[in-house]
Amino acid sequence: MAATPRGTSPVPPDARPRLTVLSGPSGVGKSTVVAHLRKEHPEVWLSVSATTRKPRPGEQHGVHYFFVSDDEMDKLIANGELLEWAEFAGNRYGTPRAAVVERLEAGEPVLLEIDLQGARQVRESMADAQLVFLAPPSWEELVRRLTGRGTESPEVIERRLAAARVELAAEPEFDRTLVNTSVEDVARELLALTNVV
Repeated sequence: MAATPRGTSPVPPDARPRLTVLSGPSGVGKSTVVAHLRKEHPEVWLSVSATTRKPRPGEQHGVHYFFVSDDEMDKLIANGELLEWAEFAGNRYGTPRAAVVERLEAGEPVLLEIDLQGARQVRESMADAQLVFLAPPSWEELVRRLTGRGTESPEVIERRLAAARVELAAEPEFDRTLVNTSVEDVARELLALTNVV
């Protein structure tokens, strides 16, 4: 048996932090779960997405999203600088590739909070990524959450509900499913999946 150098311990591959992708339908509570997890465990690095969407009240550039123009997004896509990107409700969203790779190479746990299209693209480009599906307790609860936001028009809500039906049907594509009955419980389970000890 080979000796382990003094001061180090072997880290089995399955104990190393990995890229964890959290996805699920709009309104299921992904942002709330991630915010709770990061408040308790700031060592989990959350990738900040670029988007062509306009900021909502209270959102800050570089914190919640990198708010970019359509032209800037075109350049990011053309130059292969995004790990994934997708269009949703008339806006484009994407994950800057370089920062994710850098954190993973440094051995840090990385969490992506993205939609179904994005999760599929990550699975293609990073086969060892772990895909986690966040499901609502029920369809009725998801409808209540989406319509209760008060930030979108009826047309946008209807588009989100249609997209949610498609996203719910994709659940079998994911490695794990967590049902969002309790933000604290789901955040705890998600933390365990990122291999943070």
